[in-house]
Amino acid sequence: MKKNNYIWNFLLIAALTAGALWFSLKDNYQEVMNAIGKISPLGLVVILSWGILFTCVWGLAYKVLAQKYAKHYTWWDGIVVAFTGTFFSGITPSSTGGQFGQAYILKKQGIDYSDGASLLWADFIIYQTTMMVYVTLLFLLKFSYYAQQSGWFTIILAGYVVNVLVILFLYTMALFPTVYISLAHRLAGVLSHFRFIKNPQHMIESWTVQMTSFTREIKKLSRDKGIILQCTGINFIRLTMLYMLPFVIAKFMHIDLHWNQLLDVIALSSFVYMANSFIPIPGASGGTEVLFNIVFSTLLGTLASAVMILWRVSTYHIILVLGGILFMIAKARYEKKEQESPVSLADTNMADLAISELRPDGEPEGTEAQQEAAEGIQPPGSEPGDLSIDDLRPREPSRRAVADMVNAGTDGQLQGGKDENA
Repeated sequence: MKKNNYIWNFLLIAALTAGALWFSLKDNYQEVMNAIGKISPLGLVVILSWGILFTCVWGLAYKVLAQKYAKHYTWWDGIVVAFTGTFFSGITPSSTGGQFGQAYILKKQGIDYSDGASLLWADFIIYQTTMMVYVTLLFLLKFSYYAQQSGWFTIILAGYVVNVLVILFLYTMALFPTVYISLAHRLAGVLSHFRFIKNPQHMIESWTVQMTSFTREIKKLSRDKGIILQCTGINFIRLTMLYMLPFVIAKFMHIDLHWNQLLDVIALSSFVYMANSFIPIPGASGGTEVLFNIVFSTLLGTLASAVMILWRVSTYHIILVLGGILFMIAKARYEKKEQESPVSLADTNMADLAISELRPDGEPEGTEAQQEAAEGIQPPGSEPGDLSIDDLRPREPSRRAVADMVNAGTDGQLQGGKDENA
């Protein structure tokens, strides 16, 4: 996304948030301010720190998943990835930018793009499954009662159905990948008649690679039951913290809510997030605030606006700003670290010597194309054959490629491909 688009997204978020605040305060401004004024300084710190805490819990899930690829991966590394995802998801429509930013940070942390993509797939699958099981239980327990209180709950039901379809799509895609690849071929053939599809063949190849990668990750996950259980537990804690925050805020405001209503608050919060599926605006700004007021007015009355303001600041605005700051600091730190570890000339000569020793005496070097063909590397512009899971596994580079990578290390980085677009 271009820098100008980010600026426009920030302006859109600010405008919609301002509009939602006006909508929330226009009828009962004084009552809302009085309710917020009842919160103690300690209570305000707890509320505003709540979003930071459950994002740190999310970072723990990344630590568990990443230790398959980097044994010394720390919780702090996972926290940086979690906040990066929160930041980019919050400023892009329908949260589409989160995983791109996370893949970049994972690469800087020493995890290859292919492994980083597998890690992010695993996180998404486990989180989405945990969330839908959680919310389904809440729907069974509470939805019918609240649906009778307001016609707006039809939107929530539609959001729930959309998320169920996403889960079904993911698992049927893993079970029957060839069916979806065949559908992609047919769809590309139809879309090729439209001008906005410039390269349908490239789209098919990209879809095939993604499908194969996703199927591989599902199979790998099914063997890592310990990791699945750990990440499921972490996501359960994370979701519970996220959904119960309105109850915590109401308690600090001295609103008359009893502990037996905690489940109602958790259910209503989950309903708000379900309905957000229909808001493609960055951060679901504007719509989220309005939906919160509508949904929680059945339980909190006119004070729903007061709770909403602090809830939204804690779960969105603070972690959006903090995520942006952490991303910039981490990016600068990783780049500085790369610049401070240059490959010396002696290292280059030793690498050349090691490569020459690997070549048997009397064996001709051959052309570069012949060597690459022996390694199974296709020349640029050639058409790929049928892709399989094995095709996606990283290959050992050719001797010539190793020498080129080492000799290119004068800027302090060994580059593993033509480009690494951040």
